Amino acid sequence: MTPQPRPLAWIGSAYKDYCEFPEEVQDDLGYRLYRVQIGASNIPGAKPLSQGMLKGLGITELIDDYDKDTYRVVYTTKLSGMVYVLHAFKKKSKHGIATSQHDMDLIRARYDAAVLDYQRRCGN
Repeated sequence: MTPQPRPLAWIGSAYKDYCEFPEEVQDDLGYRLYRVQIGASNIPGAKPLSQGMLKGLGITELIDDYDKDTYRVVYTTKLSGMVYVLHAFKKKSKHGIATSQHDMDLIRARYDAAVLDYQRRCGN
């Protein structure tokens, strides 16, 4: 029996940006997000995003390589009962694997927006 999926909420332009990914990438990352929603463990391409100001916030990044490009979806499940997608983007940097400071700042701001949304929904 499959568990009831947790609701998925998209913050900012994350959904619009995700919809601009190639269809194959959307299918693959969408399936992995579904696995997150049902609480599955060991999701391929998932890694904690714990750089600097994001450390300890329970933010995870899904990574998908496709046609020489790298696509990323960043989410958190730290807010009980919900999966918040904070950012979806195609990695632009050709050097290293680090996420740009601009993207890190955007993820932090959207995490804060997710916390406010969660408090509004739950009355906390």
